[in-house]
This record gives sequence, structure tokens and C-alpha cells, in this order.
Amino acid sequence: MSVRAKFKVVSTTQREHWDKQKGQIHEIEMHPVTSGSPDNDSFYAATPGGVVKLQTVSDDAGKQFALGAEYYVDFTPA
Repeated sequence: MSVRAKFKVVSTTQREHWDKQKGQIHEIEMHPVTSGSPDNDSFYAATPGGVVKLQTVSDDAGKQFALGAEYYVDFTPA
């Protein structure tokens, strides 16, 4: 069984990696959607709170997460 949630990017930051050769660390923080569409209303009814926080040293991956953008997050047992 899997669970799908919908999250919105609320902040993106970059900071220097302690190993300067690795470049920047990108940190992305997302919160559950709360409104804006019937789809968001239904997700908010099931997921009223939470935080997803990601960190990556990949510039390509970090740039994929735009501030204010919404993403589906699927939780599937491994």
C-alpha cells in the first residue's frame, strides 16, 4: 500500500559545504498544501500538517524545486 501527499515548497536555501570541492548544499523545505484548488483541499483534509526537508549537493537536483511549486510525494514501503 502507498500513500500520496501533496506538498508546496516554502523555502529554498543554499550554503557552502564544509568540503568546498563539493560546492553548495541545497536545502528544500516543503509543507502540505492547504488550499487553492479542489485537489489541494482534498489533500489538506487528509494531511493537515507536516514538513518534508531535503538536502542535496547536486545543483541539478536542488534547482528542480522552485519556491511556491507543488509536488506529489509518494510513500511506498521499501
